[in-house]
Amino acid sequence: MKKLFDDFKKDIKFKTAGPGKKLTAPTTSAKPEAVQSSSGAKHNRHPASEGAQRAGAAALARIEQQPRPKVHTSQDHIRNQVKRELEAVALAEKDKAATAEGSNVPVKDPTCLSVSAVYFTCPLTGATLTKSEREVHIKEAIFMRFEEDVVEASVMMVHTFNKDREKVKAAVDIISKYVDNICKCPTEEKYRKIKLSNKVFQEKVRSLEGTREFLEALGFISIMLPIEGQEEEEEFLVLPEQSPDGLELMKERRDRLQRGEPVRAQLDRQPQVFRPSPNDQRFDLPSEFYNLTAEELKREQQQRSDLVEKNAMMRTKAMREREEQRERRKYNYTLLRIRLPDGNLLQGIFYAWDRLSVLYGFVRESLVDGWQPFELIAPGGVKLQEAEEVALAEHNLVPAALLTFSWDAAVQADIAAAGGESPSLLKPGLLETIQTLN
Repeated sequence: MKKLFDDFKKDIKFKTAGPGKKLTAPTTSAKPEAVQSSSGAKHNRHPASEGAQRAGAAALARIEQQPRPKVHTSQDHIRNQVKRELEAVALAEKDKAATAEGSNVPVKDPTCLSVSAVYFTCPLTGATLTKSEREVHIKEAIFMRFEEDVVEASVMMVHTFNKDREKVKAAVDIISKYVDNICKCPTEEKYRKIKLSNKVFQEKVRSLEGTREFLEALGFISIMLPIEGQEEEEEFLVLPEQSPDGLELMKERRDRLQRGEPVRAQLDRQPQVFRPSPNDQRFDLPSEFYNLTAEELKREQQQRSDLVEKNAMMRTKAMREREEQRERRKYNYTLLRIRLPDGNLLQGIFYAWDRLSVLYGFVRESLVDGWQPFELIAPGGVKLQEAEEVALAEHNLVPAALLTFSWDAAVQADIAAAGGESPSLLKPGLLETIQTLN
């Protein structure tokens, strides 16, 4: 296992996820300086103290001295897979740059954009990542977890590396059945032996990444055993007979596998506050917001005048709904601004399919008195209902929109009648980074 981690780190060191970028997670944000300032205190990372550095060095030394967990991780397969993904990321970045260069689509100056790019946060390392860096970085972080918790790392592998959720559920159910049978009949040898060439095991369990790692975390070991009627031995996973405490531990680990969820990079909403501005409805967005190629974006720009004319024509409701649905599919993300009662603007990035409750939650977390009821009004005077299970795209709030915030009038009247003052709006941490909207 040590050789796996050493080779893996060596591979990562010399690969990049794009021009001039290291794949490994930096301890500070990977964003440009302008974006860091727009993120507030959330992305202000400070260097570790001298004492913390000494403690970290001592911990690393202890790890290097200790034997690595003896977990079969299909070393060649994992190493080659990560290499292929690194090369694919680099190739994709190169192709993207070449496509943009040859498409005659004007490339916008990043300093003129409303946001420089879309970023994500790794929940395991806290690193800030671009879209193309997400998957490979998370795989690296999960592999590194084997040094700390073999069970946790293998559970993450099963739920994250295998995209087909139905196949994952089937594998988890089969492994859970293994554990149940062992716990019911702990002395029955047949329940503690898994023949690797078994058809069901091969198709339902072995074909998924992380399953063997989890079985070995349970205590199964690889043994070659003779087969009656065959000259050659075959590989089995065999579990030594367990003590009562060992059986309870197996049940607990089975439960962890059943509760497991995929590890996904989280969208960085890049919260930012702007002063009142006549440009509050001007949005210049990076290409990541669009589910279109550069050539499609070019055609989109050319067709805008045609769309204006088409909108003026008489169309049936069904025709309009079909066109709106096609339009909504063009966007991955949306940039929303909320005009507050004091004129300031609160801005954040959302998935196009985020529900209204996500938007309300973002606004509430930004307010000093977020417990007080408020309303958000969309363009056209439409009041958005927080409890409504509707995506932002379904309210035509893509790829960008300006909303209006208002406190609940009845609550404000009660506060005023009681002699109270109107509540402060945004939290101080956000106001510290307020900017002027260009």
